[in-house]
Formats: sequence, C-alpha cells, structure tokens
Amino acid sequence: MTRTQDIMTPNAQCIGENDALSIAAERMRELDVGALPICGEDGRLMGMLTDRDIVVKAVAVGFDPEVTNAGRLANGPLVSASPDDDIERVLALMREHQIRRVPVMEQGRLVGMISQADIARHLEPATTGETVEVISR
Repeated sequence: MTRTQDIMTPNAQCIGENDALSIAAERMRELDVGALPICGEDGRLMGMLTDRDIVVKAVAVGFDPEVTNAGRLANGPLVSASPDDDIERVLALMREHQIRRVPVMEQGRLVGMISQADIARHLEPATTGETVEVISR
C-alpha cells in the first residue's frame, strides 16, 4: 500500500489568512507553485489559494492585492488528507472534487502537499492519466 507520506512533497508552506494577496503572489513566485494553503491564526487549514484565484476573484473585480487578505478568498469545501492515508483515498478526493492539489494535515497542521506532479512521479502512468483526465473534465 502506498501511503500519502510516501509521495507527498513535505514541508509545504501556508499563506496566513491575514496576509495580503500580494504577499501570497510573491511567495508563489519564490516557491514556483501555483497554489498555497490558507492557514488561520491558529495554524488550521482554511482553504486553498491559487494564482488564478488572485487574478480572477480579486484583481479582475477591482480588489487591491496590497490590502485584500488571503482569507477573503478562502471558500469552498476543505479537502485534505493525512500522511497515513492510502494514496487511493487521495486520488478519489482529487477526482471527486476535481482538484489538482491536496494538503496533507497531521493533528490539524500542514505537513505536506500532494499534487498531480507527485502522482506522475511516483505512480503508474495509467493511474496518473486516469486521474488527470477526471480532474480536467
């Protein structure tokens, strides 16, 4: 059985709920990622923020990224996995919610991230292809 912790990218970083979108964009650039989990003051997961969210849900409608905080865009269902989850559970979550990334949480804290790239690097090509096809519908 392949577990989430076997293929996740460890040490994922959050953007704080009160951090400005401009800070989130800078961090995404520095980390070369297209999404960051949004964590509350208590370190708990509040949602995910993508580069597309910043552009479409904030900048395009006139929100100032220098003063609009990340928490304002934290909406939708919280989807996460634990390090000990079977990877099949994570794949099912990705397919069901049509998401490309799943935060990995342990005792309420972010410990890693599973992305399509992690799946492609570690799982069979057929599994990767099927997952990407369902997510991209």
